[in-house]
Amino acid sequence: MRGIYSSVTDIRRKVFTEVARLAYEGGDYSRIDDLPYKIVPGEVANYRESIFLERAIVGERLRLSIGLPLRPITEHTRLSQGIIESAIAEKYYDPPLVNVIKFACNKCPEKIVQVTELCQGCLAHPCKEVCPKQAIRIHNGRAVIDQDKCIKCGRCVGVCAYHAIVQMERPCAAACGMNAIHSDAYGHATIDYDRCVSCGMCIVNCPFGAISDKGQIFQLIHAMKEGYEVYAAIAPAFVGQFGPKMTPEKLRPAMQELGFKDIAEVAVGADLCTIEEAKDFLDKVPEKQPFLATSCCPSWSVMAKKRFPEFESYISMALTPMVLTARLLKKQHPGCKVVFIGPCSAKKLEASRRTIRSDVDFVLTFEETMGMFEAKQVDLTKIVGESPLDEGTAAGRGFAVSGGVAQAVVDCIHKKYPDREVKVQSAQGLRDCYKMLLLAKAGKYDGYLLEGMACPGGCVAGAGTLQPLTKATSMVLAYKGQADKKTAEDSLYRKQADHLD
Repeated sequence: MRGIYSSVTDIRRKVFTEVARLAYEGGDYSRIDDLPYKIVPGEVANYRESIFLERAIVGERLRLSIGLPLRPITEHTRLSQGIIESAIAEKYYDPPLVNVIKFACNKCPEKIVQVTELCQGCLAHPCKEVCPKQAIRIHNGRAVIDQDKCIKCGRCVGVCAYHAIVQMERPCAAACGMNAIHSDAYGHATIDYDRCVSCGMCIVNCPFGAISDKGQIFQLIHAMKEGYEVYAAIAPAFVGQFGPKMTPEKLRPAMQELGFKDIAEVAVGADLCTIEEAKDFLDKVPEKQPFLATSCCPSWSVMAKKRFPEFESYISMALTPMVLTARLLKKQHPGCKVVFIGPCSAKKLEASRRTIRSDVDFVLTFEETMGMFEAKQVDLTKIVGESPLDEGTAAGRGFAVSGGVAQAVVDCIHKKYPDREVKVQSAQGLRDCYKMLLLAKAGKYDGYLLEGMACPGGCVAGAGTLQPLTKATSMVLAYKGQADKKTAEDSLYRKQADHLD
């Protein structure tokens, strides 16, 4: 639903804006108790059966955006509880990262096949004929499905000439490539955190806005106010995310308006990651291992390790572009703090790992960052553009779209070994990634470089993006084409890869 400005989008943006404003203004943070009334004014409900319910949901969203846990439904707790302790310059994500606000959930059925009013009672009734379980009977000229017999195979859906039979599935569960979402005893969505890889696809596919991840806007702004030099590492997918008025030339001065010391292209880290993965492939495939899988998408790599633990050593050991860029910044600016700004919820999970915490201090999505622009009332029309970003190569910028990582590695290898054959297979969306690994397990991809992306379309389709996939992809590709340096081997930082491990 990205690119469609709905009521769910509107509430999310207002929540991020108010949390950022709360942090910038400082003072008595107990006034967060008043914010649901500001975000949802009046006395008439606009979206749900009760305005009190609307405000209660907004309250939980505010807490999650500050990094606080959901309040227990069974006892009275103030909205502001814990906020003073969170008004600090350092706070890691407390699990779980992705949360279901139970009383915002619509209790959608997990999966059901239904006959609609469009049924014409045709003589052929092919739906009945193709059903493998005899779950369909004709009653008063209309098809009726016995739900106790139905196995939800969908054959009847495909043969109905009138499209009168629909197969409905809970949207969040349908979007989850890990089958991590089920129903609790009350019919609410619940997440199996042993399966969840925090890709965030459930967040953006819930039409009721009942699922949200935690944020660090509050702590990031406190770090700025406490005098830390904070550098923003901007993911390659940023192009166009903040609207047409935010050109790449305006990005640095605009971010400085928010309080950042400076910015850096994560495309630089992508170039260093490319070089490492190219070395891995040349060194290990096929002599030491049958294939090499890319490492930059944390949801993909965690999924692969969870579902196929025997493949763990086949996933590249190269650090992700986020981490490599952060290490480079901290080497250049000792004592600084680094925030990764990108499209991805899973990067929040990656940054919370003990081995990464010292490198990446904060992770914000583009959507959360937009809340900061709104809170500071930055007028992009008045921002004077500077020289364009020029440190990342075309290859590094291409990491944002599906197929871009593998292509960057191939181009890097061919730069040195033009005649070396590099077979590539890529998959986008965790279900297709899983299928790709099943085929790899069967030996179908021996000698291959495998690229996995958790989000369909690549990083440009991440849970924290603001633009439709097609538009975002075209803008990233256009930005990629503007780069003076084309392959990772052309990067000015290529010799520093070995010193950042």
